[in-house]
Amino acid sequence: MTAAATTTIARPAGVQKTLDDAPLSTFHLKAAVVAGAGFFTDSYDLNVIGTVMLLVKPQFGLDSGQVSLVTSSTLLAVAVGALIFGRLGDLLGRRRIYGLEAVLMIVGALVSAFAPNFAILLAGRLILGLGIGGDYPASGVIMTEFANRRNRGRLVGTTFLFYVLGQVAAYLVALLILAVGTPDHMAWRIVLGLGALPSLFVLWNRRHMPESPRWTLNVAGDAARAADDLADYSGHTVARETRNSGTPRPSLTSVLRGRRFLLALLGTAGAWFFFNVAVYGNSVSQPLLIASITPQATTIRNIAINAVLVVCFSLTAAIVGLALLDRIPRRRLQIIGFGCSALSMLLISAIGGLTHTVVPFALVFGISLFGIALGPNYTTMLLAAETYPTAVRSTGHGLSAGIAKIGAFLGALITPIALDHYGLRVVTLIAGICFVLGIATTLVLRESKDLALSDLDETPAGRPEPEPVPS
Repeated sequence: MTAAATTTIARPAGVQKTLDDAPLSTFHLKAAVVAGAGFFTDSYDLNVIGTVMLLVKPQFGLDSGQVSLVTSSTLLAVAVGALIFGRLGDLLGRRRIYGLEAVLMIVGALVSAFAPNFAILLAGRLILGLGIGGDYPASGVIMTEFANRRNRGRLVGTTFLFYVLGQVAAYLVALLILAVGTPDHMAWRIVLGLGALPSLFVLWNRRHMPESPRWTLNVAGDAARAADDLADYSGHTVARETRNSGTPRPSLTSVLRGRRFLLALLGTAGAWFFFNVAVYGNSVSQPLLIASITPQATTIRNIAINAVLVVCFSLTAAIVGLALLDRIPRRRLQIIGFGCSALSMLLISAIGGLTHTVVPFALVFGISLFGIALGPNYTTMLLAAETYPTAVRSTGHGLSAGIAKIGAFLGALITPIALDHYGLRVVTLIAGICFVLGIATTLVLRESKDLALSDLDETPAGRPEPEPVPS
């Protein structure tokens, strides 16, 4: 047999195989930055409220119940937004909702900044929360679907690294504005209003992103458009599929009746729920926790302490965690993070002297911040995006994020009240128990590292990818 007879011509791969096997390139980074900018905005807007309430409380004469309502109401709106936009992401496509939630974040930030009273401030935060909630499934899912198999963890993790950067920015911006002598009644308005700027960046850039090719192929059934969109965006040659019919969009009722879906939801939403009860109870109220130890400290000193904690522990752990993604299993990384945080909280609860001075408390509390940013901060979102097939991926992610944010709402609502009535050690005990429960629910999930997303589409909620043919 001649060499010519045995030579085969390499054909371009189909849409899903191209996405799964594509080498890391600029189109991955573009998608990561655009998605990450949304998470930066989410984090800035959520974390800045703890500092803002230190300034708003005396100006508006708020009691502890009103403070709790403002800090927690946004999170309840986030839960509603995640549920609604998560479902719409499967029904209408990822791109159609990718800009709408950015508009809501802009409007919410500006209404909050110009609020003349408590009621308008609360309304602005609710609008903001709906937009933030919509961004969770939109950003998390579309980045997951653009990512390749080998680097998916780091690519999705990179988008959520922006969340930690937003947390750092929330404290540094407030610190800078107050340090230059801005009056308190103006400072909090500037801090809230600046949250609209990254949302404008998000809105502008998302207008130029194509629809997720996986959704276009598997759900909409438009094989030609999926191939063309991916080819234009990535610069790769992509073969068109032989079929041109999408997966029927399952009703929400039929989705929730599926045993496999419910088991996955228990693991993704359960771990994320307990994580958020603890994290948002402590992180959103972190300035209040520090104030309970050093009530004589100035507002600037309080913010400075929190900024140092976030930079030294959260940002450092986020960089380490990003390096570990795709190197060790997702579940193991999540359990390690939960374990560090649980140990920190339970130590503070058990050793009374830690709550009397700032430095010992800050060091032990910092272990919790390190554990949070090392694993669960990435993996709760990543596992929720990787666990479901394309036809219900946004729905599953939205339900997981929505249920998680109900936990965040409960944590943020209860923490200021529990802090006033029972003290810091009870607050940290509740957080420690939640971290332990997070470990238990993580064990329900199957490992998704190195799993091709196209494999998930072979479940009853999806379908296998056919063999590509030459264009």
